[in-house]
Amino acid sequence: MHPTRATLLITLCVSAASAACTPRTAETTSGTSTTVPSGGPSTDNACAPLESRAANAPNQRPAFAGQTRACAAESVAAYDVAVVATGIAKPWAVEPLASGDFLVTEKGGQLRIVSAAGTIGAPITGLPAIDSRGQGGLLDVALSPGFDTDRTVFWSFTEPRDGGNGTSIARGVLSDDRRSLGDVRVIFRVLPAYANNLHYGSRLAFGPDGMLYATFGERSDNETRPYAQRLDSHLGKIVRIRPDGSVPTDNPFVGQGNARPEIWSVGHRNIQAAAFDANGQLWEIEHGTRGGDELNRIEKGKNYGWAEVGYGVEYSGSPLPGPTARAGTEQPVYYWDPVIAPSGAQFYTGDAFPAWRGNLFIGALKEQRLVRLSIQNGRVTGEEHLLADRRRRIRDVKQGPDGALYVVTDDASGELWRISPRR
Repeated sequence: MHPTRATLLITLCVSAASAACTPRTAETTSGTSTTVPSGGPSTDNACAPLESRAANAPNQRPAFAGQTRACAAESVAAYDVAVVATGIAKPWAVEPLASGDFLVTEKGGQLRIVSAAGTIGAPITGLPAIDSRGQGGLLDVALSPGFDTDRTVFWSFTEPRDGGNGTSIARGVLSDDRRSLGDVRVIFRVLPAYANNLHYGSRLAFGPDGMLYATFGERSDNETRPYAQRLDSHLGKIVRIRPDGSVPTDNPFVGQGNARPEIWSVGHRNIQAAAFDANGQLWEIEHGTRGGDELNRIEKGKNYGWAEVGYGVEYSGSPLPGPTARAGTEQPVYYWDPVIAPSGAQFYTGDAFPAWRGNLFIGALKEQRLVRLSIQNGRVTGEEHLLADRRRRIRDVKQGPDGALYVVTDDASGELWRISPRR
């Protein structure tokens, strides 16, 4: 039974520059919500926002209450953290297997099995050539929805190309001895190729419709930023394809002029975190500029603004060229200023932590922690930062079949951790 004590987080601060808060739905530790009467700013009900540092863009204002600087959420879920394995070379993604073992990608180009006991296996053979310079390498990995019978694995990687490189998606069948991949095929290539080593994305997620959704960056440079708004390019987009790489006929831009038919949504900067919630809704968390990391609820055919719209400032400190809002573009559900540098995401659906059910967990690279968001009615109602005392860059987070959360750390000698209920 859950503890009866509930921490009510009554209000959400509406801006970094104002100490006043606007009352709204309050979070309880049981995951339910209590409606708080609306009204004007009140210091009597002022929340304690989790973020208290100066904003990078102090003159910007959120589009609605609670879009940034949520109240600090206090978790009542007691947990232990165990190091399952250490010595993984720059792990980028972890995929728990039904056996209790794990499939792990290493940025340098190795795909390995890590056993439940922590033994790191030899590299699985059969992967195509990978360009691991800069932010490139072997990136995400996902299991086929029918993996138990078809043993098919999907992965994203930086592929060397004429004129540069680009993010690609491949699939292959894992051998019975789990040492090699057969029938390997590249099923999707981001176009155009480009010659730098920045902003590849990418996360892979199978939707409840059986389609594969994949996220891609706009390659960072001023020259490529406009491609995030162009339909003749996959840069700065989320795409939706069938598991064989073919295009679903109900994609939003099928048959439209020069549009790439795989495109599902437009106007993204550099997405390294994406997950479906229990209702089958896709969410993504993308790297923004300084003060512009975003949480977005993704809808078919919508435009999320980049590079014409955004929060934060350039890394140089100069203002962004565009506004924070524009007609025809979607607002982020939430944004961070300062940023967390998000990578990896998981909506919790398990039984091990009932109080966390429905919460969104996000790895944070820059802030070196695991971020927990409580989301009610499509809005963030509380934020908590876990594992900050460990001071490790968290690259990915996934829920295992046992209901535990598993994270990998972004280190030359990275670790795999298990977060399980305290006994």
